[in-house]
Amino acid sequence: MILEVKNLKKVYGDKTVVNIEHIQITPGETIGLVGNNGAGKTTFFRMLLDLIRPTEGEVLSKGENVAHQENWKNYTASFLDEGFLIDYLTPEEYFTFIGSLNQLSTADVGAYLMQYGEFFNNEILNSGKYIRDFSKGNQVKVGIAAALMQKPEILILDEPFANLDPTTQIRLKNLLKAQAGSMTTFISSHDLNHVTDVCNRIILVEKGQVIKDFQTDENTLRELESYFSA
Repeated sequence: MILEVKNLKKVYGDKTVVNIEHIQITPGETIGLVGNNGAGKTTFFRMLLDLIRPTEGEVLSKGENVAHQENWKNYTASFLDEGFLIDYLTPEEYFTFIGSLNQLSTADVGAYLMQYGEFFNNEILNSGKYIRDFSKGNQVKVGIAAALMQKPEILILDEPFANLDPTTQIRLKNLLKAQAGSMTTFISSHDLNHVTDVCNRIILVEKGQVIKDFQTDENTLRELESYFSA
């Protein structure tokens, strides 16, 4: 078991935002977290990453509570939003900084980035621009590439398809599919087509609670569309 959630609850005032009794995640799974706005997806991810503390319950990463241990940070990477970036750096400076945290030399980082030429669509590197001056879509590309550079065992992405053009969405899907099985990936998305295409397991949440947790098959997209159109 690489991740386990037990009796996880987050309450703000009189509103319960997340209330999840139990989730177990095995290594190599690609899990899609789907639900409407306000379902608690981002709050859930922030508790997985110890960015906010639960009101009750715990998140266990390889059996250790993320709120009490630091080891999980060595094998976990994420991109939730552009606030995770250091926006006054150029992409090259940012990648070099992230690489240095993972004992990668500037040459290692440069070699790593070679594979992202198509994904970056020649708009990221050698542009002379700061990250803050990029479009949201290009900021997402920087964040995802930096997260993958860490070769994480656990990757958490919040709405990664949201600000990408159609071509880049397809490239990102292919990128994630190529990583399938080599790491445990958690993706939240409003795009049911993409999430059912990439993920082998779907967790459907509503008002902070798990409504359904199931393996994807050829009927999954139709089932989800039926649920959300009801």
